[in-house]
Amino acid sequence: MNTPHEHIVKSYDEEQRRLAGEIVLMGETAVAQLEAALDVVQRRDDGAARRIVANDEAIDALERQISHDVMHMALRGPMARDLREILAGLRIPADIERIGDYAANVAKRSIALNVSPPMPQITGLRALGALAARQVRDVLAAYRDGDAAQALVVRERDAELDAHYTALFRELLTYMMEDPRNITPCTHLLFMAKNLERIGDHATNIAENVWFLVHGDQPLPPRDKRDETSTTGAV
Repeated sequence: MNTPHEHIVKSYDEEQRRLAGEIVLMGETAVAQLEAALDVVQRRDDGAARRIVANDEAIDALERQISHDVMHMALRGPMARDLREILAGLRIPADIERIGDYAANVAKRSIALNVSPPMPQITGLRALGALAARQVRDVLAAYRDGDAAQALVVRERDAELDAHYTALFRELLTYMMEDPRNITPCTHLLFMAKNLERIGDHATNIAENVWFLVHGDQPLPPRDKRDETSTTGAV
């Protein structure tokens, strides 16, 4: 027969596993929103874009539920590792919520973009979005598995996403200078690309929280960052 202490520990472990499952589900919902948003940009589907924007409420609702569950766990007198679980349980959903917001922003901008003729830079935007989506999926797997090494891999790959963003940013600026009629659609694409770059930043935040969850205050190694758009006036 389990002692009362063993029963409490088992119950707390089950709550932690449930919390991790909720966070992964929230992240998967956000990345599905992102991939759907990239798809409607390609298909120029205003109706689908509006549905994606409306669906952002589901991610917000998941964040509220997770916050409630985390606070419930915090009242159970956690130890050091459990405190890290609680902090990660607050920080990671906040990043995921922002990822969902940025995905909704991409869908919203696609509606305005559809007023103009199709742009060749859509291909580059989709490639950037695919990188961002991979970052989110991989960091969710690292969180689910408690894999700090994989989280570092995701963190390092953010430099690749930054480099793609910088290249697309410069291409769009050149396209705008070549013909003033391109300014409006290119501006929409610039904002969409920035949303995708920020999604990569939030995936990096999650990766760093996975490291913290596993290793505590052990310093993270330095990393490369290649967003050079600040030298040309980024949006």
